[in-house]
Amino acid sequence: MEVLEYGFMQRALLASLMVGLVAPAVGIFLVQRRLSLLGDGLGHVALTGVAVGVLTSTAPVGAALVAAVLGAVLIELIRARGRTSGDVALAVLFYGGIAGGVVLLSLAPRGQATNLDAYLFGAITTTAPADLAVFAVITVLVLAVVGLLGQRLYAVSDDEEYARAVGLPVLALNVLLAALVAATVVLSMRVVGLLLISALMIVPSAIAQLLARSFRQALYLACAIGLVVSLSGTTASYYTGTPSGGTIVLLAIALFLLVSLGVALRDLTAHRRHHRRGDVHAAHPHEHGAGCGHEPVPHGDHVDYDHDGHRHAPHLTGAGVHYDEHGDQAAAPASPGRGAE
Repeated sequence: MEVLEYGFMQRALLASLMVGLVAPAVGIFLVQRRLSLLGDGLGHVALTGVAVGVLTSTAPVGAALVAAVLGAVLIELIRARGRTSGDVALAVLFYGGIAGGVVLLSLAPRGQATNLDAYLFGAITTTAPADLAVFAVITVLVLAVVGLLGQRLYAVSDDEEYARAVGLPVLALNVLLAALVAATVVLSMRVVGLLLISALMIVPSAIAQLLARSFRQALYLACAIGLVVSLSGTTASYYTGTPSGGTIVLLAIALFLLVSLGVALRDLTAHRRHHRRGDVHAAHPHEHGAGCGHEPVPHGDHVDYDHDGHRHAPHLTGAGVHYDEHGDQAAAPASPGRGAE
């Protein structure tokens, strides 16, 4: 492939591969906790770190990582120990990060902040070999923590009170998750940018939860989706000349809309099939009969049973008993002894 003939694109695809795996692996816990905007807030704190790196002529990636981790720990401590609610603390983090970055960048010598767009919106083709080394370390650490502590992180994300009742260190796990989000933000800023990273953490996870039947399955599926949209978006951006971050996010959103539409159509079709007249209830979970708790309704030469407003008629076949639906209660004649209400 032509895209693989260039060193900068090879590095770009490696970076997008790592981001595509890590971002959904962390983001799915945020979706479970209903803290989808935490990544966005930490992205703005990382902006302050980038500004510190630019101002001091040091590595912006390292400075952004330190700032994002400190911000993550701070917001969890405020949320757990203080009286400030989680959304207010997140808003303070959000605006404080932007303000700090703007003020510090204004102090930088003219010309040093010209590459700021690469951090805000992503500039994957500027990824250097040194950046790949840092990204690889972050990827291994984040995936290792998720693999080792994923069950505990899920327990805390799903129900903090239950996790606390069974003796899990809730605060420590929340701080750890926030630190993982901060590391993921820094890992992703070259690929999708600080302003778009939250989308890559959340959208693949949201798609996976529409399709998966368990959290573990959703985690694996989210990582697979993130990997596909990251590599596809990076490749498409090369051929179309569009920014990689925006292309990746738009692909993810388009996939989310398609899957949402497909799931809605599937559910609608299943609902109509279930309520269609004469539909066979092959997996009926309840056996109707005398004393079953559902009102008998005479219907011709047999008896139907009123089940949640629908008349189910048991029939015996060679395969056993199945149930036909003979119309809802409103269409049926009143049963003996039942007066008009």
